[in-house]
Amino acid sequence: MSRRAVVIGAGLAGMLAAAVLSDAGVDEVIVLDRDELPDRPGHRRGLPQGRHAHLLMAGGIAAMEELVPGVRKRLLAAGAHEIPLNSGMLALTSEGWLRRFKREGPVMLTCSRALVDWVVRTAVLEQTRVEIRRAAAVGLTGTAQRVTGVRTGAPGEEGDLEADLVVDASGRGTRVVSWLDALGITGIRERTVDSGLVNATRIFRTPDGAERFPLTIVHADPFARRPGRSGMVMPIEDGRWMVSCGGTRGGEPPADPEGFLRYTLDLPDPVVGRLISGAEPLTDVHLSRSTSNVRRYLEKSARWPERFVVLGDALGTFNPVYGQGMSVAAFGAQVLGRELARGGPAAPGLARRVLRGAAKPVETAWSMAVGQDVLYPGVRGGRPTAADRLVTAYTRRMMRAATGSYAAASALWDVTSMRTPPTRMFHPSAVLAALMGSPLPPSAEPPLTPGERELLRSLDRTGLPGV
Repeated sequence: MSRRAVVIGAGLAGMLAAAVLSDAGVDEVIVLDRDELPDRPGHRRGLPQGRHAHLLMAGGIAAMEELVPGVRKRLLAAGAHEIPLNSGMLALTSEGWLRRFKREGPVMLTCSRALVDWVVRTAVLEQTRVEIRRAAAVGLTGTAQRVTGVRTGAPGEEGDLEADLVVDASGRGTRVVSWLDALGITGIRERTVDSGLVNATRIFRTPDGAERFPLTIVHADPFARRPGRSGMVMPIEDGRWMVSCGGTRGGEPPADPEGFLRYTLDLPDPVVGRLISGAEPLTDVHLSRSTSNVRRYLEKSARWPERFVVLGDALGTFNPVYGQGMSVAAFGAQVLGRELARGGPAAPGLARRVLRGAAKPVETAWSMAVGQDVLYPGVRGGRPTAADRLVTAYTRRMMRAATGSYAAASALWDVTSMRTPPTRMFHPSAVLAALMGSPLPPSAEPPLTPGERELLRSLDRTGLPGV
């Protein structure tokens, strides 16, 4: 018997889910999206954070490669950069500069979010029989016991698209709670934690000679009891730098070019501002306030309809500064693939099992993001608990050790790159590293090579001393 699956949303989570469904032998996989999708990398309305920095962590890369073989090579061929965390990054943390080690560490890919979506979408369409239709999903059909399809179209022009399985991957703007309510499933618990973060991003042409300059991050300090302020220079495709600043409530970056530069120079270290002070801007400054952490505890609902799966940001969204969303979407699609392999799309209880499995990486990412966001002044939706403060104290100690200890830095990289769960921080070797601390004194300056220092000096147009 022919089977049809409908996926709501043609973003990263939706296309990964579509690839999984097609590989599982579903005869017809239809992806719905309200946007007109570009035929080349380009921003679209349905991705509010699309203009800002996205990091594809090692754990997410591995998951995506399993789901869409060859996608890593495609991204690199299209201009993405491979950044080793141990040596290819300058990072100022709340506890000081992380040193750069020659020993092996995880890598991440950097490029525009538009490029990630376009490469994945192109690969899925080439490798499968997935079909994308431009249509707005406005509801579900079926009952509280079983979803039978998707209602599409504008008010008064609705049409029903029948399906044997429906996947909501519609992202941060999902209406899943109201859709479930219309089926008679109520009482879904939701929580929002909002630090008030505003992202400001501007694209620059990479200066001549700076093509291999390390990715540079000045992290916000959540322990200083003042608004968090951060900045980053990230290499992306086509010889460009994406420069993103972020400020929590009371420390928001401005949208005017002069104010943007001043903001970067006023960070705890002015290195970001020095790098871009003479660079050629290619865009205006783009702001986004769509940054809150939102958790929908769908997996805890007492009732759940058969044949309806929720993945990606529709299940939980995180402050994008932590770089978790794309990897979590890939992990959720992996769960879907494993459950489909067990019994196919019509297997009883599949939707509930996928939901509970996908919720695990969502909860991990949520805990990491919220555990830091609740420390900023003016945060809405949460306060640090006693457990949060205990974890914070240990994390700070680990971070302090990581400024000069490879063992401590390695534990942090493994967790932040999403290769391992946060329990990695409590492995005996990591605990010992945290207790022993850094064997090296803290560095007052970025750990630059002589050549990088000379390049920074040549790029700097600020006239500030101390380069």
